[in-house]
Amino acid sequence: MNKLSHKKLTSVLAYVASLGLLQANPSDLEFSRFTDNTLTPSPACLAVHANGDVFVGVDLLGSLGKGPDKGSIVKLRDTNNDGKADEHTVFAKLDHPRGIIAMGDKVYALHADYGGEMPMKGMYLSVLEDKDGDGVADGPPKHLIKDVSTIKFNRSRGADHTTNGIRMGIDGWIYIAVGDFGFVDAEGTDGTKITQLGGGILRVRPDGGEMEPYTYGLRNIYDVAIDPFMNIYTRGNTNDGVGWWIRFIDHIQTGDYGYPSHYMYFTNETIPALCDLGKGSGTGALFMDEPSWPTKYNKQPMMVDWGLNHIYIHRLEKDGPTVTQEAENFIKSSQPTDLDVDGSGRMYIAAWQGAGYKGNPNKGYVDRVVPADWKYKPFPELSKLTPTNLVKGIRSASATARLATQQEILKRGALVDPTKVLAIAKDSKAILEVRVAAIFTYTQMTGVKGVDALIELSDDKLMGEFALRAIADRKSVAQKSPLAPFLNGLKSDNQRVQVASLVGLGRIGKAEAANEVVKLAVTKPRNFSIDSLKKDKSTKGPHATPNSKIIVPHIAVQTLRALNGVDASLAAIDSPAQDGAIWALRRMHDTKGVDGLIAKLNSTDDQSLKVKLMDALARLYSKEAPYDGSWWWGTRPDPKGPYYKPITWSASEKIAAAYIAEVTKSDAEHKALYTEIAKNNKAFIPKLNDIAVVAKGPKIPKVGELSIEDVMLAFEKYKPNRANGKKILKTQACISCHSIEKSHSKKGPDLNKIGASMNKLAIAESILKPDATIADNWVDATTKDGTVHNGTLVKKDTTSVIVRNIAGVETKLSASDVVSVKKASSTSWALN
Repeated sequence: MNKLSHKKLTSVLAYVASLGLLQANPSDLEFSRFTDNTLTPSPACLAVHANGDVFVGVDLLGSLGKGPDKGSIVKLRDTNNDGKADEHTVFAKLDHPRGIIAMGDKVYALHADYGGEMPMKGMYLSVLEDKDGDGVADGPPKHLIKDVSTIKFNRSRGADHTTNGIRMGIDGWIYIAVGDFGFVDAEGTDGTKITQLGGGILRVRPDGGEMEPYTYGLRNIYDVAIDPFMNIYTRGNTNDGVGWWIRFIDHIQTGDYGYPSHYMYFTNETIPALCDLGKGSGTGALFMDEPSWPTKYNKQPMMVDWGLNHIYIHRLEKDGPTVTQEAENFIKSSQPTDLDVDGSGRMYIAAWQGAGYKGNPNKGYVDRVVPADWKYKPFPELSKLTPTNLVKGIRSASATARLATQQEILKRGALVDPTKVLAIAKDSKAILEVRVAAIFTYTQMTGVKGVDALIELSDDKLMGEFALRAIADRKSVAQKSPLAPFLNGLKSDNQRVQVASLVGLGRIGKAEAANEVVKLAVTKPRNFSIDSLKKDKSTKGPHATPNSKIIVPHIAVQTLRALNGVDASLAAIDSPAQDGAIWALRRMHDTKGVDGLIAKLNSTDDQSLKVKLMDALARLYSKEAPYDGSWWWGTRPDPKGPYYKPITWSASEKIAAAYIAEVTKSDAEHKALYTEIAKNNKAFIPKLNDIAVVAKGPKIPKVGELSIEDVMLAFEKYKPNRANGKKILKTQACISCHSIEKSHSKKGPDLNKIGASMNKLAIAESILKPDATIADNWVDATTKDGTVHNGTLVKKDTTSVIVRNIAGVETKLSASDVVSVKKASSTSWALN
């Protein structure tokens, strides 16, 4: 036998591995190739109907490709149950399919639309129907949410940090994984519009109404796993070296997870991730809850990692109102993107198989996976069941069956008796998963009419959390519900009940509840030493370490914000909840709150309290600029926080005066501390930075109140004062990105010699319209893996490219890895 060379052997092994034949996968599972690239090339996502029909989202554009007519949803069937698809249709032609739900005769899809030509028109959540059952959608998609991702960067970059996977929970909401492109004026069918900077989870009813954020402060999540108790988990994407790697997150409703401005240096204000798993690229997600699967794999989240060629099980253990986890290797696959399971227990895995960043018609497959002793059981045709037999499906041990049954019950409306479903919720002999499914089915059937029965169930120790969640799950019901059961829930010894009560009170929206809510905002005091405030490696918070103790106070603060609980928070400054109350106040830009903080600052002799109040005022001096989708922070945003683009507001001058007054009368130690606190909060308070106080004269319109043309004309009227200009520049956010002294370390484009290359009109225009006059050396350097390094081009030759970002950090790239170096189309100066 001829010996293979090492090179040839490596090639053979790589080929065999790509076929899935050389993978050390569990021996008690059976794998079969369901489809290959001839039917499902470049599969970006998939969904499986309860009856076993498989819907695969084919995206021949990948994450960075652009152009119309390169995507579709392919419907596949295995009619003889041999593990291979033997029927297929092109269900619909859709650009960039990113998420699919197959439910009844409807298919929900998250996708782009080019309208047949460049450029992309937008990202949408849509629904398609197949009422005649021919395997092809009956017509064009009906949009449920328009503009569910920021269009500018989907056009310029591609669909890599866009809005992605979707999954329906047993509460009937569609949950959407939003990447950190965020969205501007996403619009539901009822006219609701929302803008969000950054990633998180968005949810909407299946008719496109009642859209609302669920969690925020995430990076580039791709999909969500939802368990039978409405716990939601994600395995996120990396941040290319700024401390936010793959992280497994338990999503608590209303929670702030901190990306990018809070997780590193304001960790105590966020819910941290449960772990940091290093490099990778989290994609699809599924919570497995199927009785046909072995116990060791069942009732656990299965999380896909495209970058690591693996699917992981995250073993969960309860930890107060949250969980802890241990990641465990499960199934190897070639760049897996998604997975789902049908009502008989057949699991399907979509694999990208090296199709690159722009898709490849010759790559990609779908595998079927079943337990070794698995027996096929046809899923019942729910539409043909009597109401009595249909309701029995809620008692199934299969999560897939329970959800499909629920949706068929809701479709039939008044033909199904809700009391039959309520009886299951009250059945103490039923497993908890079944009772919870019944509660969420019942509340969707009855709305406000079902609240009394749910209040009764809220006294049940096992069911209290879920009854409260069900009552407040939809604001139209919550706002007509009494406070009493939720106020009682705040006193529970079960923290999960406390969290459900807090979230519910925020949704009910009655301000009088704030006095009770603030009592749960008890948290550990922050360290205010100068060293602890400096933003360096030593002061980074434990942002990927479980912290179950922060959950209740965090959600209490979020509820206070929802209730605008300024009065209750001010009153609680002299209570055990002092730190939580001040935390809430510094997150509410309300002039009444500012007045209250200043009054307290001026009346107290407690020095430690003064420091906390000064910190709150420094935070409130600025606020985040409104997001308009004209800019994006890139793949490595500055994490210093607490604002990404700080701007002043109506109370800033009042805050500055109070702050300066306190600094002036403080001793040297506290002067230094207060200066550091202001810096820590990006509070560019003028006099604190040696800005002279000018006597007030007649009101002169501010530059922001004038048109650009009027500003240009003003140069003919006023003489420049270079000394004042330099002083003012030192107080602006510009100094965080630019050098203005020769002795300063280099950051963004150097302003020291700007007068030599630009006249005063050009300089003014560059300030007012920064994207119109970008420096030639402000570039986007794109590497082969699609990463864009934004900053000042320091060096470019045949061996290397060096780019310095706005934080002054230089990144050296190998020239062979760089695809292009282009003048950037946008600048972070735009809103500063």
